Amino acid sequence: MRVGVIGATGYAGSELLRLCASHPDLEVVLATGDSNAGKRIGEFVPALGSLYPSMEFSKVDALSTTELDVVFLALPHGHSQQLVPGLVERRITVVDLGADFRLKRSEDYSEWYAQEHVAPQLLASSVYGLVERHRSELEGATLVAVPGCYPTASALALGPFLDGGLIDRTGIIVNALSGTSGAGRATSDRLHFSRLAGNAEAYGLLTHRHTIEIQQELEAEIIFTPHLVPTSRGMLVTAYGQLSDSALTTGGALDVLRDVYANDPFVIVTDEPPTMKDPVGSNLCFVSARVDRRTGWLVAMSSLDNLIKGAAGQAIQAWNVATGRDEVLGLPRSGVTP
Repeated sequence: MRVGVIGATGYAGSELLRLCASHPDLEVVLATGDSNAGKRIGEFVPALGSLYPSMEFSKVDALSTTELDVVFLALPHGHSQQLVPGLVERRITVVDLGADFRLKRSEDYSEWYAQEHVAPQLLASSVYGLVERHRSELEGATLVAVPGCYPTASALALGPFLDGGLIDRTGIIVNALSGTSGAGRATSDRLHFSRLAGNAEAYGLLTHRHTIEIQQELEAEIIFTPHLVPTSRGMLVTAYGQLSDSALTTGGALDVLRDVYANDPFVIVTDEPPTMKDPVGSNLCFVSARVDRRTGWLVAMSSLDNLIKGAAGQAIQAWNVATGRDEVLGLPRSGVTP
């Protein structure tokens, strides 16, 4: 399959290039990055030099003249929707890592992203690319909306308990820690070393755009608070829900997770709380849970690599399923340790 990676100079885009190179059915023929057009991939990202020794970044305009089977879009919100209608018209499969086609209601997009959606007619036809929860819908999909990293970690931790009616759908609290690569390649005061090193801070209080995405996927009311921590990769979610089943125990909660994810190769249920580092370098998501009978609360936990299972790896996993391939094809199933 002839692949175009649009936005290949960003962190998620660079990770797509790395993963595509090890996929037996994907051949990258176009990698765009307007500000670096004409520069060799290996010059801009030395880690990719042996995989793409002579290939250069192109301007996004090359998309209209390149023969492609699938396009992975790794662009900031608001940009994909400008390109997707034309790609759909050309019958090119689109896997969008951005936020533009995740929300089903254009008014939600307008409210949380502060701009009108220019292609609302395509929202209904996009398929949410969280394989573990939408596998059957993804089969044959030609427009895939890859979930955000925070919604992925939150949904995989909380979903089984909400789907089973084991916790209330209101008053859910999601606290999350993320490495700096989740903020993208562009710098800001918050990402300066002198501020970030030895520090941690909450951001996007009450208004983070992933809130509405998590609520849509879980059909629940949540308070979501993300935190930036001084590491390059990784994500750790700790979520709290009020028990609606007073008989549930910690053992029972872990059994729920094991039953739900028994046939999911990338979700690992652990007895001990997952750490942020466990999944780094892999497409894995670790999940666990505890029940506090004293207070009547469930604690659900998850961890993943925000650039792989939270972005590029998830995109390829969803494409594998959409095209009838083995979902593990070309994807790392072990983390890097230590």
